[in-house]
Amino acid sequence: MANPPRRPLNPMDAAEALFKPAKKAAAPAVDRPAAPKTKELVSLKIDSDVLAYFQEDGPGWQDRINETLRTVIRDKT
Repeated sequence: MANPPRRPLNPMDAAEALFKPAKKAAAPAVDRPAAPKTKELVSLKIDSDVLAYFQEDGPGWQDRINETLRTVIRDKT
């Protein structure tokens, strides 16, 4: 055979050809504290009238809800 076959004749050779060589393991992640003032995406169900109250002043309503919750936390401590 001057030219090798286009497909491997052995099924094991065909399967091995699909896999790439293993990559080196990545360096372990460094534990570091969360950056201050980061925000986390959550799903929260609140009453529609409460939502309407915060949204009536336009954009920034999520920040207003956050600040109101922060005030309650400060008052409790």
